[in-house]
Amino acid sequence: MSLKLFEREKIFIAGANGMVGSSIKRELLKIGYDKNNLLCPARETLDLLDYKELSEWFINNKPSVVIIAAAKVGGIFANSEEPFDFILQNLKIQTNIIELSWINNVKKLLFLGSSCIYPKYSPQPINENYLLKDSLEKTNEFYAIAKISGIKLCQSLMIQHQFNAICLMPSNLYGPGDNYNLLNSHVIPALIRKFHDAKSRNLKEVICWGDGSPLREFLFVDDLAKACVFLLENWNPVNDLSRDEMREESSCIINVGANDEIKIKDLAKQIAFNIGFKGEITWDKSKPNGTPRKKLDNSKINNLGWLAKTNLNEGLKITIDSYIKEQKNNTLRK
Repeated sequence: MSLKLFEREKIFIAGANGMVGSSIKRELLKIGYDKNNLLCPARETLDLLDYKELSEWFINNKPSVVIIAAAKVGGIFANSEEPFDFILQNLKIQTNIIELSWINNVKKLLFLGSSCIYPKYSPQPINENYLLKDSLEKTNEFYAIAKISGIKLCQSLMIQHQFNAICLMPSNLYGPGDNYNLLNSHVIPALIRKFHDAKSRNLKEVICWGDGSPLREFLFVDDLAKACVFLLENWNPVNDLSRDEMREESSCIINVGANDEIKIKDLAKQIAFNIGFKGEITWDKSKPNGTPRKKLDNSKINNLGWLAKTNLNEGLKITIDSYIKEQKNNTLRK
């Protein structure tokens, strides 16, 4: 891949130590990006919630490309239990970075959102134009509203100040470096941990939430990283769109997914098989299912020339191997 856009640019990856941010960093280094121009401050050294501190950092470091991979994220339980934290922290992080990027003349910004921004009962597959057409899924609406606000902030800056922003909406993500805490993780890391723990402890049963019927599309995180770099190099909404087109709901939004989808029940069986758990899988139907189906329409990014390369089974094996290695390393440290 060409490095034409990035040859002389200083790239700030907000959230560079998380699953998504670290994958983007790996991809940039893999294609030959100069690590000396890659700005990846840790949470301990830069508080993204502190506007004054972040403002001073922008002035001192002068990034010219910004990628917002930082966010407070979690699964159904975490979203339901911490709605204030999810909406406030995400609003602060993204608003601080987006506003300061504009103030400091950043050439291009990529804001990572989530497919949960779309209505619960969107027509399938979900096109970018379905944003705000109906009500959201209640189990994650506070997080979704924060992300929608970020999109609208980017769009308003594009309309009023010709600010070049891309709002990328990935399908459900998974991969090495994910969060495996059972109380606030997403479905794939939660299932990997449950089945791995059950096998390690010789348990005969694993209990999963809901009835297993929802359909989901899962994107391997390294494919997302490749999509981020591809879009930064190949899509320029502020240059490609007319003023009227900029005002359309989906003007700066682009979906990115893997095209395939799977029932949660079948996903659980696949993870159990790959881990080697041979006990019973029981579904707790008193727990929520979430959105019945969430399949993105990826035609916009596909038409630009990008396609996901990693199939689910391949991605799961890589992720499970990474998790098992991480557990062994943790045991050795003790």
